[in-house]
Amino acid sequence: MTFGEKLKSIRKQAGMSQEKLAEKLGVSRQAVTKWETDAGIPDIENIMAISALFHISIDELLSNRVAKSSQPDYLYESVTEYDVDRPKNYDINLGGAHEVFLSGCEGEKIHVRLASNILPTLEQDFKVRIDDNRNSMDVDISRRSTVTEASAKESLVIFLQIPRQYLKKMELAVNGERVEVRNLECEELELDLKVRRLELRDVAGPVEIDCNLDMDIRCHSLNGEISVNQISASSRMGVPAGIDFGAVCKGIGTHIFYERDGKQVESFSNPEAEQVIELNGIKSELVIYPLEQGR
Repeated sequence: MTFGEKLKSIRKQAGMSQEKLAEKLGVSRQAVTKWETDAGIPDIENIMAISALFHISIDELLSNRVAKSSQPDYLYESVTEYDVDRPKNYDINLGGAHEVFLSGCEGEKIHVRLASNILPTLEQDFKVRIDDNRNSMDVDISRRSTVTEASAKESLVIFLQIPRQYLKKMELAVNGERVEVRNLECEELELDLKVRRLELRDVAGPVEIDCNLDMDIRCHSLNGEISVNQISASSRMGVPAGIDFGAVCKGIGTHIFYERDGKQVESFSNPEAEQVIELNGIKSELVIYPLEQGR
């Protein structure tokens, strides 16, 4: 994959237009078009800016391998789009899926892409239903009785893009292996999950995580309160190294611990910080550790 192909794929995965990328980098749209068509390559300052913007290392950005943050190609896919005309609250129930990638995007369309390398009849096996009300929108993915939830959790990948300008509050329910949320800002984000891994990238606003499984939570940025609600679970949360945050324990038998380099250390939270991580529930623990750069 060339640099231009990779940049275009990463940009689309983030739901960002060429105009928006050009604005963030302080260059012309023509420059972005030139880079994406491999008619030219950015200077080192712009390469560093692209690396920081999309959380991808410079080595990976310039390598010939497919970037981790890009949308890979799949053998089978089904795409659904729907126009949005005003800010709304979203209630999204995706059911079973191996991976879910949720991101904010430019424009005025919800974009739902179902992908798989195993399930050849996605359009027949899964139905995307969008119910549009004046102030709210329900997005549901249901499966035929001939497709098991276990099969969906092994084989189905969902890419969901929501127009940022029309997003107020959101509730998302998923049963799977991994969820990644990026480039999203809303008044309140509630995640009702049955997943082992959650990644938050450039997510602004309060986030509430409801999950009773042991989780690996990676917060690549902190831009609002994060509440983790669990019962009888032991989870880990990575936060940006050097970030200033407070930590609060509520509930019964809940504990927060801290690690550096795999070893337990004293608290490195700050009770006066504006960003707060809160653990709620019963007999649960959360280990907070600094994320290594680029992870």
